[in-house]
Amino acid sequence: MSPVLDTEFIPPQDREEVVRNAVWESMVAVDIDHGPPAEDISVRIGLGTVGPIRICSARATAVTLRRTERLAREDEEPAVTLGVQMTGSSVVVQNGRECLLRPGEFAVYESIAPYTHLFDEGVDYRFIRFPRTALALPDRLLRDITAVPLGSDNPIARLAFTYFSQLAASDALHQGVHAEAVVEPSVELLRAVLTSQHGNSSLARAPLEATLSLRITRYIRAHLADPDLSAARIAAAHDISVRHLYAVLSRSGISLGDWIRTHRLAECRRELAGPNGRLRTIAAIGRRWGFVDATHFSKVFRQAYGLSPRAWRDQNHPRSCA
Repeated sequence: MSPVLDTEFIPPQDREEVVRNAVWESMVAVDIDHGPPAEDISVRIGLGTVGPIRICSARATAVTLRRTERLAREDEEPAVTLGVQMTGSSVVVQNGRECLLRPGEFAVYESIAPYTHLFDEGVDYRFIRFPRTALALPDRLLRDITAVPLGSDNPIARLAFTYFSQLAASDALHQGVHAEAVVEPSVELLRAVLTSQHGNSSLARAPLEATLSLRITRYIRAHLADPDLSAARIAAAHDISVRHLYAVLSRSGISLGDWIRTHRLAECRRELAGPNGRLRTIAAIGRRWGFVDATHFSKVFRQAYGLSPRAWRDQNHPRSCA
């Protein structure tokens, strides 16, 4: 994986902020405490995606990463990060456990709970971030397995180390049909590692229903821009009836129509206020997020936010006076 960030080419006074922004935007929000002074900070980061899986390969001077309680509470999409130790060592602390990772080992940690990751000897590491819903594993199993070293005593974990190391390093696997082909095997291999390490493979089966609501909302988020998104289509994608779909969402306190409209409006609001907010018409932005009727879009936007889409855009992109 080619580096997309190298602090060698960044002025020392800007390095901490640039690294922080790259990590927050690509992987997860964490507080970053660098060991050396700014002029001695060295970071090389390569980024990739494989479907919903995000990958970060990093080499750096000593650093400590802290996912605080506040950052964990603000998590919008719960995720599980697989951390692969290539050389050197590091320490992961989460859920009352502390583990030392050596070369050839890895550990998982959750974004919804605070954690600390210490790299006192520097970083040579692969961070692979999975949406929690994709794993479809129960809360209890994930809590029990976080911050546990995986590798030397588990043959499935040893296989997984080789697999995920190569997945992180291969640009060819991050593109097109190759990326699509490895998503499901990657998810299933990590599931196999975690359930076998936990010692109760039956826990891997029951959570499919328990996590159905999370998987449904993740699917809806991924298809918000599709004007043909419907209850029937969502249900079919999850091999359930429309009646079951509504029952599952109801148990989570979700009204399907309101949930879709709220999240579509949020995307429109974000795009209107973004740097390209004036490059497209307001009606086009509404259509992009499933609002085919411009008048209806303006009405529901005003109801939600107290001002029209045009007023919101003008507030964030005031026109310059001649």
